[in-house]
Amino acid sequence: MRSKINFYLIEYAINAIFRQKYKSFFITTVLTLLIFLLTTVFFITNSIKYELDSTVDALPEIVVQKIKAGRHYDIDVDIQEEILEITGVVDAVARVWGYYYFENAGVNFSVVGVNEFEAQYKNSLANVVKNGDLGDSENSFMVVGSGVKKTMHDNYYKEYFNFIKPDGTLKKVDVVGVFDGDTQLESNDMIVMSKENVREIFDIYETKATDIVVKVSNPDEVATIAAKIKLIFPDSRIITKNDLKISYQNIFDYKSGIFLALFIISLFTFFIIIYDKASGLSSEEKREIGILKAIGWKIDDVLKEKFYEGFIVSFVAYMAGVILAFAFVYIFQAPLLQNIFTGYSQLKTSFELPFIFDVQTLFLVFFLSVPVYIAATIIPSWKTATLDADEVIR
Repeated sequence: MRSKINFYLIEYAINAIFRQKYKSFFITTVLTLLIFLLTTVFFITNSIKYELDSTVDALPEIVVQKIKAGRHYDIDVDIQEEILEITGVVDAVARVWGYYYFENAGVNFSVVGVNEFEAQYKNSLANVVKNGDLGDSENSFMVVGSGVKKTMHDNYYKEYFNFIKPDGTLKKVDVVGVFDGDTQLESNDMIVMSKENVREIFDIYETKATDIVVKVSNPDEVATIAAKIKLIFPDSRIITKNDLKISYQNIFDYKSGIFLALFIISLFTFFIIIYDKASGLSSEEKREIGILKAIGWKIDDVLKEKFYEGFIVSFVAYMAGVILAFAFVYIFQAPLLQNIFTGYSQLKTSFELPFIFDVQTLFLVFFLSVPVYIAATIIPSWKTATLDADEVIR
């Protein structure tokens, strides 16, 4: 008997929604847009924070750079031998890399040189070396990230690319493969080739390197070893993984403030609607409750019907908003909103937001919307239902 009564109340609630179709449609649309915006904000921040954290984890523990007059200069390769003598240092690798500006597309490529006979400081680079021969100065091959490949294809470079060297001559390098790094932020704009080819493209001497990355045996000793390196080479800049993590976090927190403003505006708008809803019922809705009481409905029946009515409207809005947010962020890659974090500069290749399924985000948005709207629907209905039917109808 109970199930029949509940089914009847649900059917009546659906009919009540359709009787006020214009009002119900307006409320559902506004709630959907607000939930969509809130969910989109959370999805984007979760995805980019995951990318940043993963990128930082893949970085070397210590980077040593040569500084002269406040500017970064090429460092002597021999320094790595002195660094290796420091207790606690497992490995030191002289890196040869740089940013190559591709004027036709208006983007910067990260060109990284590797040597197949030395240890790699990243798993992604180790996999590139393991999976194929990148050649030498006479056999010029390179492996590119997916973003680089797309940019080159869009500019009619499908099998090779011509680098312009500092002396104005061209260096032709064949594309032999595409690789994926640990994160898209790391590998999307990256080009990997032999160190000899990178030296030729950027005119870096054999005795020089861009910087030196240091691997330590105990992560707790990073600060101590960094201090020792600074003491031995006072003209160097020592950058630890923790320094980069703090720097990335500061940038993330700063740009999160913009999303926080959107979040507050959305909540403010939502609670204005809730306040208006909870402030009282229209005369038509009051009369309806009075008639229901007059024909024998109990207060409990009225509240259940209003519960179903509020739940149907808010849950439909919640599901529609979440589905739209999923499509907007992970299918269409959040146009415009993604640029709040990644910037509007053309000097970068685009990357895709990784799919992060965060149950906590879905629950948070649910409890910020559905129960609150249901409460705003039930409270004024309860106040009216407690009055006499004659008084309400009049």
